[in-house]
Amino acid sequence: MVERYARKIMSDKWTQQAKYDAWLKVELAAVRAWNELGFIPDSDCEKICANAKFEVAQIDEIERVVKHDVIAFLTSVSKNLGPESRFVHYGMTSSDTIDTATALQIKDSMDLILEDVDNLLAAIKKRAMEHKNTLMVGRSHGIHGEPITFGLVVAIWYDEIRRARELLEHARKTIATGKISGAMGNFAHAPLEFEEKICAHLGLAAAPASNQVIQRDRYAQVISALAILAASCEKIAVAVRHFQRTEVYEAEEFFSKGQKGSSAMPHKRNPVLSENVTGLCRVIRSYVTPALEDVALWHERDISHSSVERFILPDAFVTTDFMLNRLAGIVENMLVYPENMMKNLNLTGGLVFSQRVLLELPKREISREDAYKIVQRNAMKVWADLQEGKKAIDDKGHSLFLQNLLADEDLRAKMSEDEIKACFDYSYYTKNVDNIFARVFK
Repeated sequence: MVERYARKIMSDKWTQQAKYDAWLKVELAAVRAWNELGFIPDSDCEKICANAKFEVAQIDEIERVVKHDVIAFLTSVSKNLGPESRFVHYGMTSSDTIDTATALQIKDSMDLILEDVDNLLAAIKKRAMEHKNTLMVGRSHGIHGEPITFGLVVAIWYDEIRRARELLEHARKTIATGKISGAMGNFAHAPLEFEEKICAHLGLAAAPASNQVIQRDRYAQVISALAILAASCEKIAVAVRHFQRTEVYEAEEFFSKGQKGSSAMPHKRNPVLSENVTGLCRVIRSYVTPALEDVALWHERDISHSSVERFILPDAFVTTDFMLNRLAGIVENMLVYPENMMKNLNLTGGLVFSQRVLLELPKREISREDAYKIVQRNAMKVWADLQEGKKAIDDKGHSLFLQNLLADEDLRAKMSEDEIKACFDYSYYTKNVDNIFARVFK
């Protein structure tokens, strides 16, 4: 229900009604600006601001004849006005209205996205704190490396999404820009003060220089920021999908009562929401290329960008909004299994402590090359032992790797039994977790 509600709010910002509402805001701001500059009488300004309205169906009907959306819109508005309608859109060109209004729509949409990101960050932070000290194995190349905590994994998610949020903030500032500079951007028919007043009324900055349009690098920044956010969100979704694999099973999506995973196999609990997020993020990133290609328009303007933006702007925002709400729900409701994490941590018979042993030997006047040989040969025996079906941990709690090291004469000549055993201490790997968290969640 939360996802549907959030999606409806965002989609409402990109309806035909919302588009024309934004256009009317710009036109009325222009009327007020002309009035403040002494061009439109107070009485006419008041009449326009009080009575200007439109009907979407009427605009569509007019556009079928005139084949021009802004003219159709202005015609619909003028039908509700008297002689004062002559001052509506005075000294302006279509893109003055469209691009400035679109900036309002994008700015408002970015505000919703930022709220979504804040909700996601809150969910991530809560899980990071919950599992700050939950031990698990770290992996590189998909292979067990060294002990870490699940909290550290999630803290990295938080830090990355926070960086994405900073990009969104910058993109929002970049796009919150209007232009009322006329057909060629030369202010031939209105002073610069006209544009500045309109933008001030609308809460936008005035473009320092423009031609017939707002430059599309601003739009490209917005779409690129959404795409980078989506890439990081997919990273989280892929991690959840990995954790839910049967062979791993360290965490999984919440599986509700009555939910079914497969039409053929009743036992299945599939990470369908994370897979959905992965697909949505691919779609969001796909909008970057057309947004970038819209930057290079002919001369002062063409309309090759227009058809692109009618698709990518509403779709990118609605999809991102939906995806963020879904991902926040996944993180918030994710089931975590610390016991399985510890089981997997012990799966390789203590091999996760190999570097700890390696780093002790140079302190005892053994070259790094020789130290590596000692540790590696004992580690390779463990892989062979595991293949033969030997227990990773014996009944005394000794791992295969520890057993091999204790039996190595070269190593025992440099390290005592207690010194070797001391290398198999999980707390060695978690001693800086609090300091890392202090940096991430400052």
